[in-house]
Amino acid sequence: MARICELTGKRPRKGSIIWRSGKSKKSGGIGTHVTAITKRRFLPNLQRVKAVIDGEVRYVRVSAKALKQGLVVKAPKRNWKPAEAKA
Repeated sequence: MARICELTGKRPRKGSIIWRSGKSKKSGGIGTHVTAITKRRFLPNLQRVKAVIDGEVRYVRVSAKALKQGLVVKAPKRNWKPAEAKA
């Protein structure tokens, strides 16, 4: 399953982890130096929510930002009760 928001199109982004060694000049050292750079991925904060899409209720994977902005119309709560068994 792809890590893509169905509304905003957010997807994983590339980045890097920068390893540094040494003590900063501000702390009394001679400065920090980069010793390694490794690749990493920044993943979007996806949530699986029930939403009304084109008049029908279904699960969608949307980013938390889309939820906060109100781009998602959440499905109404179900209020029916199962038929009681008649004895």
